[in-house]
Amino acid sequence: MDHQTDPYTKNASKQMNAQVSVFEKIFKLTERKTNLRTEIIAGLTTFMTMSYIIFVNPVILSDAGIPKEAAIAATIVASVIATLLFSLWANMPVAIAPGMGLNAFFTYTVVLGKGLSWQTALGAVFISGVVFLILTVSGIRQKLVEGVPVVLRSAIVVGIGLFIAFIGLKNAGIIVSNKTTFVALGNITSIGPVLALIGVVTASILMSRRIKGALVISILFITILAMLFGIAKSPKGISDIISLSPPSLSETFLAMDIKAALKYGILSIIFSFTIVELFDNLATLIGLTKKAGLMDEKGQIENIDRALTADALATMCSATMGSTAMNAYIENATGIAEGGRTGLTSLVVAGLFLLSLFLTPLVSLIPSVATAPILILVGALMLNEIKHIQFDDLTDAVPVFLTIIMMPLTFSIAEGLAFGFISYTLLKVLTGRYKEVKPVVYFISAAFIINFIWG
Repeated sequence: MDHQTDPYTKNASKQMNAQVSVFEKIFKLTERKTNLRTEIIAGLTTFMTMSYIIFVNPVILSDAGIPKEAAIAATIVASVIATLLFSLWANMPVAIAPGMGLNAFFTYTVVLGKGLSWQTALGAVFISGVVFLILTVSGIRQKLVEGVPVVLRSAIVVGIGLFIAFIGLKNAGIIVSNKTTFVALGNITSIGPVLALIGVVTASILMSRRIKGALVISILFITILAMLFGIAKSPKGISDIISLSPPSLSETFLAMDIKAALKYGILSIIFSFTIVELFDNLATLIGLTKKAGLMDEKGQIENIDRALTADALATMCSATMGSTAMNAYIENATGIAEGGRTGLTSLVVAGLFLLSLFLTPLVSLIPSVATAPILILVGALMLNEIKHIQFDDLTDAVPVFLTIIMMPLTFSIAEGLAFGFISYTLLKVLTGRYKEVKPVVYFISAAFIINFIWG
């Protein structure tokens, strides 16, 4: 039979054209010089490179006392909702997930460091999201970012990188506490640290060879080795890998305690969440949209206001689910490099995140020695920002140094921010260069000083 007259072929062709037409109408594929196939491949690529957060974030949140299964569900559901906002509302090829660094700050500084409950910490995350939203819709957000000097913005990224890497080294048992020297080298010949070091080498090699999903492959490889050596639980059947019943959010949904957060007066914590969200997200979005060709000659980005608003709403949503502040991931650059130009790319990522809900048993089997190498590598990659810092001016170099060094040494992003902003302001003013300090820097420095005095 001639396929041109085959009714089944015609119907299939019509259905395919109708689907393409819908995507065309929603995502403007032709206008952005892309097509359905390219967007799907880009989405798959992005998911492969950033899906490690499904394995890493629950481990960090569980250290704060959040039930691990609920943490897995909260991580995935929050990522799906946030990414859908970027896809369907902002039409950007950008996927969103709980931010690396902010999750560590949540657990190790706010909960374990200050002794707050994870419910109170979630309340602080929600409040920071509200502040973030107000700053965005009022147009203050852009002015705040422009008011903070580039050297401090870069120092914040580098400091968070060292903080994340330090946590990874600690979780791997490579660095341990010591009464005399505070920290020391652990027993690196024991199986845990050895596997973690193998993980670092494996992931580094795979990334260097540009293997898609390098971090996920490394996590699974080290997990298998850990099972073989008996330091991780092995699956006994398919039900220990795949579940037809997704995990419940009942233990974390709306568990945030906003009242307790406000009562505690955690000004510096809310400030820290908000400041890092401001700089990290905006800088990442600018870089990604520029790479995707979505920035015009005047530097304007289509739907950037929608994207930033979606980002603030995503953080509020994440807190209600039981997870931490959300960030645009730089890993989106891999999908953009594959040709992703519209929200269809992020729609594919959101769909794959949703499917991963059924892999919850597998995620629960992942040991910390398998995720620790990822923290170390992510921290190392964040050091790239140091190239934007000039160290020949001491009024810049000292605040930069204090910002970077105090984050890992105090185990707190907030303390690093405080030392950086306060020292920058003091040095500029006391050397007669007060005109270089923008009003927003005075405001942030004063807020941190007040918190030190009365906090």
